Amino acid sequence: MSTFLSREVQAGLEAAQKQAMRKRSRLRVHVGEDVFPILQFQDSTFTVDADMAPQLRGLVDIYDGGRHLYQALIVTSREEAGERVFEFKRNTVAANSAPRDFYTEPDAPIALLSR
Repeated sequence: MSTFLSREVQAGLEAAQKQAMRKRSRLRVHVGEDVFPILQFQDSTFTVDADMAPQLRGLVDIYDGGRHLYQALIVTSREEAGERVFEFKRNTVAANSAPRDFYTEPDAPIALLSR
């Protein structure tokens, strides 16, 4: 029995594998109006399908569905196995509110009610 696969079959298998990874991942990278699905996400890198994404560089936003997770500064580092790998220069967790510049007592009232 032979385990040889033709180039067409191998290309079809790789395309199906990429499609499955895109569907499975909820993470997306937003660059202006453009949105690209993230295939793999790690502490210092993430990968995007090389056929879909251009050579991205600069400030991007990373979302999990509709939830803003990170604002990151990225550079393209390399391309391997049909995936473009981006490295973080800076990766900051997104916050919903501005940080406070004063201390709040734990038992302080939330609001003051007048009569």
